[in-house]
Amino acid sequence: MAIKLYEEQSPYENDDAEQIKRATKKLRWATKRHNNDQGLQKRQSILNRWHKKSPSGAIPPADGPEGDKPDGSEGGSEDAPQGRTIYFNMPLPDSSKDEEGHPAVVYPRNKIRTAKYTPLSFFPKNLWFQFHNIANIYFLFIIILCIFSIFGASNPGLNAVPLIVILIITAIKDGIEDFRRTILDNELNNSPVHRLVDWNNVNTSNVQVSPWRKFKKANTRAIMAMIKLLSRKKKKDGPIKAYVERATGNRPSVESPRVSSATGRTSFQPSRDEVRDIPNQGMELTPVHSPPGSPDRRDSSAPGHAFRGSTGTAESPFSDAHQSDDHLAPPKEKGRHSVPMPQRNYGNIINQSKNVSEQGKFKKQYWKDVQVGDFVRLYNEEQVPADIVVLATSDPDGACYVETKNLDGETNLKVRQALHCSRTVKRARDCERTEFWIESEAAHANLYAYNGAARWMQRNAKDPSSPPTEMTEPVTINNLLLRGCSIRNTEWVLGVVVFTGEETKIMLNAGITPSKRAKMSRDLNWNVLYNFIILFLMCLIAAIVEGVYFGRADTTVRFFEFGTYGGSGGLNGFITFWAAIILFQNLVPISLYITLEIIRTLQAYFIYSDVHMYYEPVDYPCTPKSWNISDDLGQIEYIFSDKTGTLTQNVMEFKKATIAGIPYGEAYTEAQAGMQKRQGINVEEEGRRARAQIANDKIDMIRSLRQLHNNPYLVDDDLTFVAPDFVSDLRGASGEAQQHANEHFMLALALCHTVITERHPGNPPRIEFKAQSPDEAALVATARDCGFTVIGRHGDQVIINVHGQDMSYTVLNTLEFNSTRKRMSAILRMPDGKILLICKGADSIIYSRLSKGKQYELRQQTAEHLETFAREGLRTLCIAQRELSEEEYQVWNKEHEIAAASVQNREEKLEHVSDAIEQELTLLGGTAIEDRLQDGVPDAIALLGRAGIKLWVLTGDKVETAINIGFSCNLLDNSMELIVLRIETNRVEDAEAELDKHLAKFNMTGSDEELAKAKKDHQPPDPTHAVVIDGDTLKLVLDDRLKQKFLLLCKQCKSVLCCRVSPSQKAAVVRMVKRGLDVITLSIGDGANDVAMIQEADVGVGIAGEEGRQAVMSSDFAIGQFRFLARLTLVHGRWCYRRLAETIACFFYKNIVWTFSLFWYNIYDNYDCSYVFDYSYILLYNLAFTSLPVALMGILDQDVSDKVSLAVPQLYKRGIERLEWTETKFWTYMLDGAYQSLICFFMPYLLFAPATFSNPGGQDVNDNRQMGVHIANAAIVVVNTYILLNTYRWDWLTTLVTVISTLLIFAWTGIYTSFTASFQFYKAAAEVYGTLNFWAVTFLIVILCLLPRFTAKAFQKMFMPRDVDLVRELVREGKFDYLDYEEPEGITTEHKPAMSDSSENSSLPNGKAPEMNADRPMSADRPMSGDPFRSTHGSDEYAQTLEEENNRISTMSNPFTLPRSSGEFTSTSPSYDPNFVPTRPSFDRLKTGARQEYRMRNSFEQSRDFTSANMLMRVESSRSYLTQGEQQTEYDKQR
Repeated sequence: MAIKLYEEQSPYENDDAEQIKRATKKLRWATKRHNNDQGLQKRQSILNRWHKKSPSGAIPPADGPEGDKPDGSEGGSEDAPQGRTIYFNMPLPDSSKDEEGHPAVVYPRNKIRTAKYTPLSFFPKNLWFQFHNIANIYFLFIIILCIFSIFGASNPGLNAVPLIVILIITAIKDGIEDFRRTILDNELNNSPVHRLVDWNNVNTSNVQVSPWRKFKKANTRAIMAMIKLLSRKKKKDGPIKAYVERATGNRPSVESPRVSSATGRTSFQPSRDEVRDIPNQGMELTPVHSPPGSPDRRDSSAPGHAFRGSTGTAESPFSDAHQSDDHLAPPKEKGRHSVPMPQRNYGNIINQSKNVSEQGKFKKQYWKDVQVGDFVRLYNEEQVPADIVVLATSDPDGACYVETKNLDGETNLKVRQALHCSRTVKRARDCERTEFWIESEAAHANLYAYNGAARWMQRNAKDPSSPPTEMTEPVTINNLLLRGCSIRNTEWVLGVVVFTGEETKIMLNAGITPSKRAKMSRDLNWNVLYNFIILFLMCLIAAIVEGVYFGRADTTVRFFEFGTYGGSGGLNGFITFWAAIILFQNLVPISLYITLEIIRTLQAYFIYSDVHMYYEPVDYPCTPKSWNISDDLGQIEYIFSDKTGTLTQNVMEFKKATIAGIPYGEAYTEAQAGMQKRQGINVEEEGRRARAQIANDKIDMIRSLRQLHNNPYLVDDDLTFVAPDFVSDLRGASGEAQQHANEHFMLALALCHTVITERHPGNPPRIEFKAQSPDEAALVATARDCGFTVIGRHGDQVIINVHGQDMSYTVLNTLEFNSTRKRMSAILRMPDGKILLICKGADSIIYSRLSKGKQYELRQQTAEHLETFAREGLRTLCIAQRELSEEEYQVWNKEHEIAAASVQNREEKLEHVSDAIEQELTLLGGTAIEDRLQDGVPDAIALLGRAGIKLWVLTGDKVETAINIGFSCNLLDNSMELIVLRIETNRVEDAEAELDKHLAKFNMTGSDEELAKAKKDHQPPDPTHAVVIDGDTLKLVLDDRLKQKFLLLCKQCKSVLCCRVSPSQKAAVVRMVKRGLDVITLSIGDGANDVAMIQEADVGVGIAGEEGRQAVMSSDFAIGQFRFLARLTLVHGRWCYRRLAETIACFFYKNIVWTFSLFWYNIYDNYDCSYVFDYSYILLYNLAFTSLPVALMGILDQDVSDKVSLAVPQLYKRGIERLEWTETKFWTYMLDGAYQSLICFFMPYLLFAPATFSNPGGQDVNDNRQMGVHIANAAIVVVNTYILLNTYRWDWLTTLVTVISTLLIFAWTGIYTSFTASFQFYKAAAEVYGTLNFWAVTFLIVILCLLPRFTAKAFQKMFMPRDVDLVRELVREGKFDYLDYEEPEGITTEHKPAMSDSSENSSLPNGKAPEMNADRPMSADRPMSGDPFRSTHGSDEYAQTLEEENNRISTMSNPFTLPRSSGEFTSTSPSYDPNFVPTRPSFDRLKTGARQEYRMRNSFEQSRDFTSANMLMRVESSRSYLTQGEQQTEYDKQR
């Protein structure tokens, strides 16, 4: 492979050609995706299934075009059989053709179908899926048995009715769900796109459409016609539909574009809206600009207009360089030193000597027509139809902006670049003249990686006879547009298609979320299995008795029975066994499964409709994604939470900085308040004082900034960096050195980034920054506020307005940020010609790359300041730089270009090259950014804790930051002993010794017996200890040898904070707890790095926050804020769990009553499987007579209201202990049902035993069918009353449904028996209901059946009351009436009744509630604010010290508060005073508090040398081997 990177151009070629600009290597600012094994296996299985259907997965790469590709060049080889080579305007080599000369590779169509069914496959496929349910197969088997009269079924058709009804209901539900997917699929597949036609795409062949496919197309057209008929209704329901789509995460239609912020398309052709009205209108799109006044040209000054090179407007009020409306050129600086640079020859894929027909044109077609190898042209606001390599864009530098919201949920814009060699391809005829091929890797699901290479034979236009030279340009993810993305702020993009349909990344990522089943559903399988065993035993007994009885010769059966079906005792028993299965089939109720589906569906709907979990700022309700695990929400014992964006708002505000050893910035953070709270400070008073001081300082700073420079881009309300002393030093108050350091620091923030500038015209103008990280946007915004404004980019130039003067800086390289590197660098050429590398990243990463033995004092000061910032809960970064020589940079850049051109292992090679240049750095300072807690987080955590739920925080932040956030959100308090695990030796043996030491505090050794005991113990640990562990140590303790000890240690601690952890470590921690303790776990997060733990937990909750929606897309439930989690679990989760537990128990109970009544009857007919009931009773028992009351219980029953559930969170503990659904409860209900079946049968039996029944007319009424009326009516009354007895909420609806269901059997019997079609059952209702004995025995049956249950419940509630029983009594007494005046989401722990820790039995004396006042029933054990957090160790001393310190600070005057003269701004610097000490109230206040805290006790940080400052001072460059003494010597030399 020949790479022509540098080539001196002829001076004659430069006369007429524009100088080639160096393109900025804009790489992404994003975290690196970590794939877990489960996701990889699922993606691989998807690929394997596809490759079995299509040969495109196993493609022998071609050797290149015949005659053009030289031998030995890198092309495809048989070593990579899954790659693909795509040719453009070149003949296919023979190796890529089949026997008929067609392409050997068959690529998938671009038409996709996410729906399961088609109109033709719906019925067979749906039935196939439904009969995957073992219960449906069982009942189908029963129906088949009923067909044969030998088994005694009287009406096989009627027996099939329940299964048919269930299959139809399920099919309708599935059809409705799938029809919506079909509509979206058809809308997407038929979306318009401009595709090059009338040219030869050699990669595909036109195949005749088969008759079967034509038939399917006809069905599709019929569906589309139906959709159009419904379109009017959709328009009327537009707002509702939009709301639902936002909530459920459905992809929007491409026909609903948002308002563009870009300029109009510069083409004289009609606009796209006009073209849509011209069917099949082909056109050749050219780059000719629209004439002035063209109606297609949009107003480029609209708000939100983004700077986009040649198409944007970015006027500066300070320079004449921005006079043009269409171009932002770099300012011309007088006297600028210019360093000659060798020109880079990128080559050109256009063969100018190629003769073409010029018949090709871009024609509006459908997405489904796009094929691999097609040229496609996209316009602003359009979605990308396939995975496309960008060839050219409307931007002369090849940049385009895309929004990946439909792909990964992120709403921020991302930059994609066109290939250098193809940026001149603009017209259709240019596409026809191209000659190149793309070698691509195989399709895979990683959204953040792609490797390919564009290759072509470069011909010399001056000497056509000279042999061509092969050239190569790498194709990366930055050159690829993925299907589902949307073009933003770019007029047009031209590209070629490399992946279509099922091979696109969005389709390969579809469906990777693992399916989850609720724990009760898993337990239900065992209960059904028990019933199968009981059924088998009943049928076996019937078969044995029947076989033995008919086999005996000494019975009267031969006188009364006219032969038998079997002819022998054994065969009769065999037939009886299967007949008994039909008779006792209701023991395994088919209606149970469909009832549970209905209940869970409605529960999910109620969760979605809860307005108290609706988050208005993002218009997002609580959205269930998995409808079948709502009951797991009521059994959560462990919650694993991310911090940033989950507990915090993920809205970053720049608060503080340390520059050249000087700290700047004023802030009073929540973490600082939490730290003061545990020291006994009145945080409310201190907060008011601090905020007042900050407000005054902000006014002073704004005034000083205006005096220094009247920055039109400064918006006073947006200023977050409050540091008047910084502005003073910026004007020279602390000397020229500090002034230069401050200026250079802010300039570094303005240069080292990848943000997109968005300019909003107005008076004054407004500039905003769109970044993939909110941290980065905050850094650049602060630089803007301080007078270093990023105006925009022009090619490889970034324009910075420095205090009114525009400066141009050339960006040579941008080295990307990811979670592995933890840093980002930009290499720039400064205006004076120097080359500077600016690097920002995590403090430990930057410190390890600083120049060895230098800046010792500065490093120590900066480390101390960063530690102080971290204690305030701020996120810290370090800024460093390195000056490069021209020779050094050129050598490195060649290595970088070679690494970038690699197709294999490109990321590893780039990482190695980047690491080589990011060494020997010079420290500039550090930044501190605040991410505030979300509203209601402390109260929500307190509620969850009182409910017995343990919360673990898994975050990537520093240890100090996580600890202070833990104090501020009530995870930690001052009475806890913090067990900090940090093993610096990285040895497993040391980690084991540390664990053994801490386990000894709890008298534990980590044995298997202790683990078995821990699994049974669900009580929350005492709030005496908390564990804090970092990522490196976590990697050690997750070793199989230590995992059990670490788990047992954490089990004994109230809170666990895991810091500096990776996504895979988060998932590993969740897996350890879930499997090790056998508990129900919940993970909650908001970013892509939380997906692994969300999918690993039993319940995954995603927050629709600032980091995109990928966590939401992978979750089971989605909410807008963390505080809604308390209501989701404590209210809806507890309700769903308790309702389903009672519903399932009652279902088994009622079927035992019915089935065993038949079983007892068959004792008296030798188990010949006779029916004592009419067959219609058997069919309607579960379908109509008893289904509604038990279903209504599962949907609407409430023991207490939602407000009381939040006021008394201890009620949730029964779910943690899993006491609502146990094996004991199952067998208790089964035995109760067996007892009641005895009463229901033998009471009528004793009534009929004397055989003296006759009606007033003398007719006998003692046949078995009329006896069945006595049994069935009484059983149904008993069952419905029993369900009502177990129902907590007796409102009008519950009572009405129970009464109607009970009366339904009387109505059915009266109506059905009035017709002769009932045969033996004719007139049974009139004859039975007309006797007094029936009503008397029915009344006695009800009393005798329900008396034991009523007695047991009364005894339990009076003498062994549970917590819920006491709370219900308090509600009846009006003790919770005050809650009627409070919003449910506003209820906190301030008004919680003091309930017992045990949820089984109340620990209150004698089971009575404590005395309380009439207004507030009980007080919280620990109020949420005020004195309970006051420390008993030196709190008064600290308060006095802090008061004196604040008084001293407040009395100091600021010497640099300059008056603001009207109409004139002065930039005169005050005289430099070397003895001047600036006022820094916030820093001094915190430092005083820290000193006082150390005097209060020996902190764990101090005792274990754990502070970040001490840690960072031990970090030396990877090339440094200086000892501490040598460092001190070097420091002395510097001094």
